[in-house]
Amino acid sequence: GLTESEARREGYSVGVVKLPIGALAKAIIEDSTDGFAKIVYDTNTKTILGIHIAAPHASELAGEASLAIELGATLEDLSLTIHPHPTISEVLQEASELALGRPKHYYIGKK
Repeated sequence: GLTESEARREGYSVGVVKLPIGALAKAIIEDSTDGFAKIVYDTNTKTILGIHIAAPHASELAGEASLAIELGATLEDLSLTIHPHPTISEVLQEASELALGRPKHYYIGKK
């Protein structure tokens, strides 16, 4: 997938959402809360352009991330993908829901 700067150079209107792994129940259970998942997307179409994961079990999420990019998935597509609970794989669903303004497990404070 693309980084933020690569996506901008290619002319996309870039949105980025970054979710800390510590927002997930599984990370808390495993006492392994360091890390994050970041989704780079086109703000016009909500198409996923890149997914970057720096966290425990990141290698287990690479397949889903690459499939989403290869198939031209949107944030909505990723948010509707069923993930078991509690698992680290929920990070991609939760991050996409956060970008759409409707996270299940991550609190967005009032502005």
